[in-house]
This record gives sequence, structure tokens and C-alpha cells, in this order.
Amino acid sequence: MLSKLFNSFKKTNHTLPDFYTTDLHSHLLPAIDDGSKSMEQSIEMIKELKEMGFKKLITTPHIMSHRYPNSKDGILRSFDELQEELHKQNIDMCMQVASEYYYDEHFIELIRKKDLLTFGDNNVLFELSYTTPVFGLEQSAFELLSSGYKPILAHPERYSYFAANPDKYHQIKDMGLLFQININSTNDFYGKSAKKAVKYLIDQGLVDFVGSDTHRPKYIESLKQSIGTKIFRNIEEKNQIRNNYL
Repeated sequence: MLSKLFNSFKKTNHTLPDFYTTDLHSHLLPAIDDGSKSMEQSIEMIKELKEMGFKKLITTPHIMSHRYPNSKDGILRSFDELQEELHKQNIDMCMQVASEYYYDEHFIELIRKKDLLTFGDNNVLFELSYTTPVFGLEQSAFELLSSGYKPILAHPERYSYFAANPDKYHQIKDMGLLFQININSTNDFYGKSAKKAVKYLIDQGLVDFVGSDTHRPKYIESLKQSIGTKIFRNIEEKNQIRNNYL
């Protein structure tokens, strides 16, 4: 069934640009968060991403204490099981695992313990509440940087309080945070507000990384259409994208 669904996606396939053959944001571990629901679905999505031209996938399950209280050990076990299944099926894909941390007290505690899952050159991916402005972000950014981490804010275009006041993006960048936008924000996948905000970030040259944030097959269907949009084609021209240095 999944294979039939993916076959319908091929009609809208576009070639990945050279700057985006490494994806740093996805939810491909089975049944661990709101991403893949099964090992079968994980494998099908990885196969489809490989067919699109991705050479490396960094999967980043949620650690969100109130909803997805995953642990480092649990994530690593799940990743080992996925790697074993890929090996059994002779699927050659470079995979790494980290996490997408939710900004809460648990995350702050892990920062202070220096107990974070990282990727690349000690990069840490984290997200904020979509609707409620957070307090203490500047202090936490300072603590992350002081501890040798490189903090990456996931999908800044999706936070309504920033999208409504885009000057805030420059203030956040001045804290030392890197920005990772979701490619599917360049179409209407997340709504018009996110699309408008992502265009602003791209035009202002504020984007450091791009990500698929793949959760389920429909995200890949949208991704194939997104990489053909005019907004997406402007990314490399106006920004220094670092994905392929990971």
C-alpha cells in the first residue's frame, strides 16, 4: 500500500539541488513520536528520500517532556533497530541520529548537564512553542554556546509571534542561534503565515540550514513540489546553506 502511495508521488519529482543532499531534520524512527508509525513506514520513507537524491539523513525524534518523553538511550536503541533493518534489506543510506529538543525545563536541565544528542560539529536542534513566546531564550543560547554547542532553531518561520514581528528574527540571530527552515514552508503546507515568514528569512539571508521535517509520506509528496518553487530556488542565491558540511 505504501509503495503504491509513493509511486503516485513520482509524477511531481524534482531534482535536488547540490546544496541539499543532506537532510538534518526528520522523524523517521518508528513509533517513537508523531513521525513514522511503523518500521515498514520508516523504510519506505527512507527509500523514497534516497530515490529523490538524498545521500545522508540525520533523523531527529522529539524529546518533549510533556508529550514525547524520549531518552537518549531509548532513541539510540530505536536507531540501532532501524539501522539493522536497513542492513537486512540492503538499503545503502548514510544515517545519523540526534534529537529535536523542545524548549522547556527538561531541555535547560540537559544543557547544564551537557547531556544532549548532537550531530555534525556539536550541533543541537531545538524548537519552541508555536504560539507562546518563551522566556530566557537569550540566557539559554548563551549557556549552549558557552558549553561548546552550536544551537540550531528549527523552523523559525512557524512561530506565530515571530512571523507577526519579523524584526525579532534579527534579534534572535544576534544571540548566536542558527536557523533551519522547513522546505515545505515554501508552499502552503503549513499555511500562508509560515510561507510569508520563510520568504522573509530567505530574502534577508538569515537561513543557515534547510530541512524536510519529514513525519509521514505526505511530507515527502509536498517536499517534491516545494523544491520546484520560486521561493526555494532563491535560497542558495541569498543564503550560505551549510547542510552538506554536516
